[in-house]
Amino acid sequence: MHRGGLLKVFLIIAAITLLMDWYVIGGLRTLTADWQSRNLRLGILWGYGVISVGFTLVFILGLGSFSTARGMTPFHEWMLSIFLTFFITKLFFIIILSLGDLGRFVYGIGNNVRNDTPAGQPFFPARRKFISEIALLIAAVPFTGFLYAMVRGKYDYKVHRQTIYFDELPDAFDGFTITQLSDIHSGSFDNVDAMQRGIDLAKAQKSDLFVFTGDLVNNAAWEIEPYIDRFGQLKAPYGQFSILGNHDYGDYIEWDSEQAKAANLEKLKQHHSELGYRLLLNENVTIEKDGQKIALIGIQNWGKGFKQVGDLDKALQGVDNSAFKILLSHDPSHWEEQVRYNKNTDIHLTLSGHTHGMQFGIEIPGFKWSPVKYRYPDWAGLAKEKNRHLYVNRGFGFLAFSGRLGIWPEITVIELKKRNV
Repeated sequence: MHRGGLLKVFLIIAAITLLMDWYVIGGLRTLTADWQSRNLRLGILWGYGVISVGFTLVFILGLGSFSTARGMTPFHEWMLSIFLTFFITKLFFIIILSLGDLGRFVYGIGNNVRNDTPAGQPFFPARRKFISEIALLIAAVPFTGFLYAMVRGKYDYKVHRQTIYFDELPDAFDGFTITQLSDIHSGSFDNVDAMQRGIDLAKAQKSDLFVFTGDLVNNAAWEIEPYIDRFGQLKAPYGQFSILGNHDYGDYIEWDSEQAKAANLEKLKQHHSELGYRLLLNENVTIEKDGQKIALIGIQNWGKGFKQVGDLDKALQGVDNSAFKILLSHDPSHWEEQVRYNKNTDIHLTLSGHTHGMQFGIEIPGFKWSPVKYRYPDWAGLAKEKNRHLYVNRGFGFLAFSGRLGIWPEITVIELKKRNV
């Protein structure tokens, strides 16, 4: 978008937020109307106005420094996150307050129809203080939740363990374990020590195999460079393997030339090697244990509505039809479109990521929900179609919104088990 278009967007955002602030201040005025200290009342009203308008201006100025050649930095992600926190908090406050105002409106109309309004009384009754109190109490919930998401939630790593049973699994691989990470998004990290705790937790799983399923960076190869020694600590007896995700191709920023963009991708591939990861680009490798084998297949990104350079047929070349197959494919829509109902090949397990669980949602025993479910039917955890399984990792890192709430960063540990017939 050109600068003139960006300026219009900024002005629209400013106008909307100022209107919201005007309405919120009206509610706060009702809330503080009976306070004895006039200075305290004015301090609350002016304090809110200065803080809210100030953060809006900082957000707009921060967007003004955004470079399409670099993409979002941690600074821009923080500015966006703080703005969203205030915006959603104000929205909750306004919704509750407007319901009360709607009740006042209906009451006033009813009195007017019945001619019940006493002489000298306003057409609409005054806004009640308890409505503003309820609005403030409810608005505090998203405010505190978003703050936690930004300060602690995005580094609150969880280990998700999943045991999957197969009839076709070779006996030697009964009990074989795989640690999966996905969506590291190294360009977003702002706390190296907290990030290292996640790496240490992954190392502590001591799995037989380590796999990474795409989006090592946000846009550029240099983003992973400060962390190569750290993520390079992830080792496994049967190797470390990786694939590319949609963000790894550099499609979301501007490059000086196509040659510069291609050079960035080649540099990123080199970084996979420096990490100790074998990058699979529409190809397969054989994992052998005690004389028995399974096929590990990795494709480039293929996503519905995203980059589609993955070639499953090419990746499967040389793989015996009867082999036990594990596919690494970044976007779970690939499983839906080309694996789940594919009669020509039997892929037993697909490991994906990409969705992040939208970094927001609810997960409690027996129930999980995130807005991303309306885009991806299988967006986190295990899905199954007959003997074909998909596991979607919730992501190790974060992007755009510098936080996670309810959908915490994930380290996956999958155990393969032979089903006893």
